[in-house]
Amino acid sequence: MAHNQADDVVIPEVIIDTSTNSKYARGKFYGKEGFAKCYAIKDMATGRKYAGKIVSKKLLMSNHKVKIAREMIIHKSVNHKHIVGIHGFFEDDEFFYVVLELCRRRSLMELHKRRKALTEPETRYYMKQVLDGVLYLHDNGIIHRDLKLSNLFLNDDMDVKIGCFGLATKIEYENINFMARETINKMGPGFAVDIWSLGCIMYTLLVGKPPFETNSVVETYERIKRCDYKIPTQIKAPAANLITSMLLPDPEKRPTVRKIISSDFFNGYIPSKLPLSCLTVAPRLQSMDVEEHVSLGRRPLAEVNNGGKNSPAYYNDHLRTLHSQLQKVLTNKPSRLQSDAEEITDPAAQPFIWISDWADRTESFGHFCYRLCDSGVGIMFDDESRIVQLANQKNVHYIERDGTENYYTMDNTPLYLKEKMKFLSDFRKHTKEQFTKAGLSPAFVRVQESDSLSRVPYLHRWHRTTSTVIMQLTNGTVQMNFNDRHTSIIMCPLMAAVTYIDTEKNFHTYRFSTIMKNVCNPALLSCLDYAASKIENLLRSQ
Repeated sequence: MAHNQADDVVIPEVIIDTSTNSKYARGKFYGKEGFAKCYAIKDMATGRKYAGKIVSKKLLMSNHKVKIAREMIIHKSVNHKHIVGIHGFFEDDEFFYVVLELCRRRSLMELHKRRKALTEPETRYYMKQVLDGVLYLHDNGIIHRDLKLSNLFLNDDMDVKIGCFGLATKIEYENINFMARETINKMGPGFAVDIWSLGCIMYTLLVGKPPFETNSVVETYERIKRCDYKIPTQIKAPAANLITSMLLPDPEKRPTVRKIISSDFFNGYIPSKLPLSCLTVAPRLQSMDVEEHVSLGRRPLAEVNNGGKNSPAYYNDHLRTLHSQLQKVLTNKPSRLQSDAEEITDPAAQPFIWISDWADRTESFGHFCYRLCDSGVGIMFDDESRIVQLANQKNVHYIERDGTENYYTMDNTPLYLKEKMKFLSDFRKHTKEQFTKAGLSPAFVRVQESDSLSRVPYLHRWHRTTSTVIMQLTNGTVQMNFNDRHTSIIMCPLMAAVTYIDTEKNFHTYRFSTIMKNVCNPALLSCLDYAASKIENLLRSQ
């Protein structure tokens, strides 16, 4: 049973919609959203999985209940491929339940935190889908009024889904003829509100931070009121011009959604699909100009991701940030009490990629092998080159010592990689044998069109002690496997979070800020203490 911490109301493990006799099994906790707690739920009759948004009635005032009802009316009236699908809304004596389309890849907010500035093709891809959804809403007289990164969700196909209609309003055109002038004036700028938000979203995706962001809420408000922002010089003219038009102070001068879609910016290359790896690292189309639709050829990953910063110093910057975050946590001295309460976890901060298995073959062959959680495999050689085979077992990335990347397929690799390719094939065979011994079937991942754009994080460095293996990936995450404790932690400086994998292989993800405010599992706190000292040693050795 899950408890609502505010009033200790038990959320049932089986949720029943009495109006349809549908039963849903409550599964994995997905996080909190305002008054709501979100879970993965499964229809016990069909096996279909959904997101269940559950709100305790005891937490709501009467006006909140009216707002929820209004939100459901608007949400249930829409049906579009880029809007989160709603499959049910019902209640019992204790809770309101909303059955929604499951968007497992979280939101553009998590993408933004992990990636910061995106490429132009990626920005076009996401913005075009958002615009298609907003155009549908506007054509149906609906103003969303709360468009932001955290309300734009991603499904397993990397399709954008607009959600959260709590502030949405619908213009009833048949009633406009009877409205008083002062009533219409109070309604505000209407659809132009969404256009402003779209401008802020596009700016954030391209630049890597919101247009009016400051360290002070008051100053941010003042900058918004003055429309005081600057577009960096590296943003190309079509994008800069479009952003400027959407962020005009006069709402009547902002373009409509149709005009935005027809702007010059969207004449550039738009991928038909993006790979899941884009959630954590840039795709292979980073350096494309408008005319270039192929690959970016040979370029270091750190250079692609971070404006030309391709040196060990870049990865050390991640380590320094992480070390600083850990020091703040430990200095705060959170209580060492056992607490796995789901309310203080943040599953949205859980990493998408981590190392699920490894083999140290340095003494016998001079390399370190590992398997990623998505079934990809990789090897770091003693000459500091790396090789990675994607989960589809077809695409191969070879990374030279200086970070230059080369892209091949298993049946088309240069002769000078023959020996390294043999090591890769041998390790892939080893992982399959390990699955067979455990009575498991290796995951089958089909080849997809978007694989040609995929760029997965690879192992940047590793360090082994008698009891621990420390591994840093090129997306910034640092993983420590504690052999003597049979536990692991995965720390991400970009998300400012840690995922603790306990002895039962359960994942518990916490923001560092949450740990500082709450009690902490003593086993996790001990791991963080150890991690801080080891990271400090790594930084000193550089």
